[in-house]
Amino acid sequence: MKKLLTLVLAGSVLLSACTPNFGDQDEVIQTEENSAEQAIIPKYNISDDYYKMILPFAPGQARGLVAKNLNTRLDIDEFETGLMRIAKDIFPPENDQYLYQEGQYIDRSTISSWLSRKLEGEDLKAAEEKAEQGNSTFQNAGLNPPALTEGTAKERNEQSPIYLAHILEHNYLVKKNENTVELGGVVIGLALNSTHYYRQEDDYARQVDISPEKLREEGEKMAAEVVKRARSMDGLENIPIVVALYQTAEKSSIVPGHFIAKAEAKAGSSDLGRWDNIDEEYHFFPSPEATSAYRDDAAKFERFKGDIDEYFPNYTGVIGKAYYRGGQLETLKVDIPMQFYGKAEVIAFTQYVSGKIMEHFPDYISLEVNISSTAGQESLIVRNPGQEKPTVHIYQ
Repeated sequence: MKKLLTLVLAGSVLLSACTPNFGDQDEVIQTEENSAEQAIIPKYNISDDYYKMILPFAPGQARGLVAKNLNTRLDIDEFETGLMRIAKDIFPPENDQYLYQEGQYIDRSTISSWLSRKLEGEDLKAAEEKAEQGNSTFQNAGLNPPALTEGTAKERNEQSPIYLAHILEHNYLVKKNENTVELGGVVIGLALNSTHYYRQEDDYARQVDISPEKLREEGEKMAAEVVKRARSMDGLENIPIVVALYQTAEKSSIVPGHFIAKAEAKAGSSDLGRWDNIDEEYHFFPSPEATSAYRDDAAKFERFKGDIDEYFPNYTGVIGKAYYRGGQLETLKVDIPMQFYGKAEVIAFTQYVSGKIMEHFPDYISLEVNISSTAGQESLIVRNPGQEKPTVHIYQ
């Protein structure tokens, strides 16, 4: 359903008694068909890296479905935040050019039907008969390949795995003029399984690894169909639609998956045109994979870890999660769990780590160090790109 938002500056406007008070904010009158309701644009933003969001928060039509369909919490978080990161290149959040809202168009039941297998033969006939008995029409909308009936479980699953794990929709609202805000763009993420899990006749869990080339091929086909279907939805006929392909990690992975490609269908078009590669990846330090891929960065981390080992013997490990874009390290998050015996130890150790950060890591990366004990978080060290000295917080 198409939504139109009329913006009124709230400096001299009193909110009605039934509207939550969000403080000194912009007020929005949201018109849906013939009814009107108030919505809010926050005046302040915590960072230019994030979009402002329309308040009260409007949950997505498929809220909670991502947690059911993706294997790990790491993939859940990265799939959503990474989709916002991709959106910023096309729908910039700076100066409130675009505002964020969870997907309001592709609902839960639609996504569930699209994630299913396409039915054929007896399975299709049975589904159609069941729908007819309920006085409805069966929509054979599954985007995943039909299940094979011939061969062993291993042969069937290797030849016809589940490629598409989840679909996520984000809406981006744009200020049309001083008094109007409307839908300006949609970003749709397709989460693709790098590994297909199944059970064999003996009920033991098995898996099939899907090659990146095959995953990309199937993902592009599905993306074209998703855009075609989205164009038939009320309100999305003439809106730019961006589709991004996300490759999930294995269940046992200690880092999330990553986006591999994106394409845009211009307003009014169902053609995604050229696909652009997304060169990003995550690595865990220390690990053989990280050392093989980025030997210099791995060596820096090892020297940093070695200094901590030498200074404080009661440690349980130093680990890091690194985000690379275009082959360059952009973000490093380090966790240091320790055994402390007093607040003075926490302060001294945090000071020491802060110095080692400046010594070992370049100032062009975003760096975060979390120091914790069995009692919880003890201190936080953050250094943003270009920042001369890190920001340090000691938890009381």
